[in-house]
Amino acid sequence: MCWAFPAREICETDMSMNRTLVLVRHGQSEWNAKNLFTGWKNPDLTPLGVEEARRAGRELRKLDLLFSAGFTSALLRAQHTLQLIFEELGQSNVPTVKDRALNERHYGDLSGLNKDEAREKWGEEQVRLWRRSYDVPPPGGESLKDTVARVVPFYVQRILPPVMRGERVLVAAHGNSLRALCMVLEQMTPESVTTLELATGVPIVYKLNADSTVASKTVLEHR
Repeated sequence: MCWAFPAREICETDMSMNRTLVLVRHGQSEWNAKNLFTGWKNPDLTPLGVEEARRAGRELRKLDLLFSAGFTSALLRAQHTLQLIFEELGQSNVPTVKDRALNERHYGDLSGLNKDEAREKWGEEQVRLWRRSYDVPPPGGESLKDTVARVVPFYVQRILPPVMRGERVLVAAHGNSLRALCMVLEQMTPESVTTLELATGVPIVYKLNADSTVASKTVLEHR
């Protein structure tokens, strides 16, 4: 699958070589711990989630990465994660954009349900289809395709421009909204993106080329 981006004139300066985009899935939430479908519901982080977020900040600090902009969703668990990372970096005043375009996929009628109970109610195969297919939404909710449709324009219009100016940008969001971003960055197919697993609180560091393609990708697994 190919993605078209607006034409742009880029000046290769020392600053532009810093084109860095870091993606972090929020730390463990209270509903993650309870095995509930969360979507647009708004639980906070667990103590483990707080530590995962702080650890992400410490891993980024090891690379001496400082950021000029942050982006996150309208949901508390992602906002809290971004705040904790910036605290670990000593950057509590970084300009931050909070937007529902980066929200988790809306799980509709599944929201708030225990995943095991959902399997008992609708069957293993139906729940797997709702969770892992690209274009089949749960009742009253969004498919991954729907999520991509709102995340990608926001990425092109708001996140990508500062990165291409040579700024370092941090995005703290959710499993499915970040899958949408990875799909664009890595030119993934609808089939391959559904198998992508993103661990909570693990930063993914992308360096971009002048044409917005990926020059390098580093996953900062805790060691």
